[in-house]
This record gives sequence, structure tokens and C-alpha cells, in this order.
Amino acid sequence: MSPALRRALPWTALVLVLVALAAAGPVHLPPHYHAFADQRGWGGIPHAADVLSNLAFLVVGLWGVQAVTRMPEMPSRAGWLLFAGGVVAVAFGSSWYHLAPDDVRIVWDRIPIAVACAGLSGAVICERLQLLEIEANALVSVLATAATASVLAIDWLGGDLRPYLVLQLIPLLVLPLLQWTHGAPRREILATLAAALLYLLAKLCELADASLFAQLQGLSGHTLKHLFSALACAALVATLAARPLKARQAPPSVPQVAET
Repeated sequence: MSPALRRALPWTALVLVLVALAAAGPVHLPPHYHAFADQRGWGGIPHAADVLSNLAFLVVGLWGVQAVTRMPEMPSRAGWLLFAGGVVAVAFGSSWYHLAPDDVRIVWDRIPIAVACAGLSGAVICERLQLLEIEANALVSVLATAATASVLAIDWLGGDLRPYLVLQLIPLLVLPLLQWTHGAPRREILATLAAALLYLLAKLCELADASLFAQLQGLSGHTLKHLFSALACAALVATLAARPLKARQAPPSVPQVAET
């Protein structure tokens, strides 16, 4: 395969995703989606397992923020910070939704997820295409705006989830290809693939919410979705934490008086 064709693979994959979603027609939530299997409360918290499992996002997100602040100054920092901050926001948005799941509260669950995906996409694109800081900041701003708009568009489109799904499919398919075709370190490619597989596992658990709750005797598929999704984010944050720390500024030298 020629270098030009190889480098075109990520964008070809993106076009194929868009074409496939367009051909599939509107995608809606299943009926009774908000009636999750685990309805148990604990300590006055309704739907406690689905609410409290969001603490995993808070831990991973704060770890990510710490890792980003210790990175050297680089154009991709804005994207990584948006990703980590989005993961922190998922903990609050998803908890708020699961306290009383409905069509209104789910918006506050979806926006942080979309924003985190936008930040991750922006960071990887910046690094692989070697964008300048002004270009990187512009890209991250556009993606963050598009992420929010993709969630708001669901209501405008009568519940069609396709714009929102695009933001989630880019990290799963396009970003690993972009890293592979543009010379990312092997550990980062593997981390992105691991995160993609964990997120796919999370989505499968979500689809099997009730059956897993019955089979595992108290642990629902949706609770597992939260935990596997947080692990996916942790796989990405771990690669940031493993990067070299930003250079420490040397203390100013003290002038010495020559002895006479």
C-alpha cells in the first residue's frame, strides 16, 4: 500500500461511517429505555448502583486532569484537558440522570460524553497531524461545539441519535487508524484499541442490562457499562500519565563573590 493510500485510511473510514449511518435511517432509543433493571435504592439514593458507579468516572477524570497538567506544553493539551474534564463531567451528568431517568435528564448525561469524545478526537488529530497551537485550539473549539450540537440535535430530529453516534464512533474506528497510519507510539495505539474494545464491551452490557442483572444476581448490565466505560477512559489516561513530565524550571543561580 502506498503511503498516500495508507494515510487516507482514517478519513475513508470516517466517510464509510457517515454513509452507513445515512443509509441506516433514523436510530432511536429502545422503548422503555429509562426503565433500567436495577431499581434498588441505598441510603436514600434511588437506583443506587447506577448512580454510585459513576464515581469511577470522577476518579479517572481527575487522574486525567492531573496527568495533563504535568505534560509538557504542546498544542494537544487543550484536547486532552477537554477529554479529562469531560470524563469528570460524565460522573455528575450521568449521576443526575440516573437519580430519575427521563428524556430531559438524559441530555445532561449525553453532553459530557460527547464533549469527552470531542476532546479525545481533537487531541489525537492534533498530535498525529502535528497542528500548530492556534490550529489545535480552533479544532478543539469546533469539535466541542459540534459535540454539544449533536446532542441538542437529537430532539430537533425527533429522537434520531445518529449525530451523537458519530462522535462516539470516531474514537472507536478513526482514531486507532489515524495513530497507526501516522506513526503514533505502539503503546498509545494499543491503549486506544484497548479503550475501544472496553467501550464496545460496555455497550454490549448496556444492551443486556436485564439479563445480566438476573444472571449475576444483583449486578446489572448498565452498572457494568459504567465500569467498563471508565476502564476505557483509564486506559487512555494511563498513556498520558506515562509521558515525560514537563521540564522543571531550574532555580536561579546565586552570584558568588570572588574571594580576595
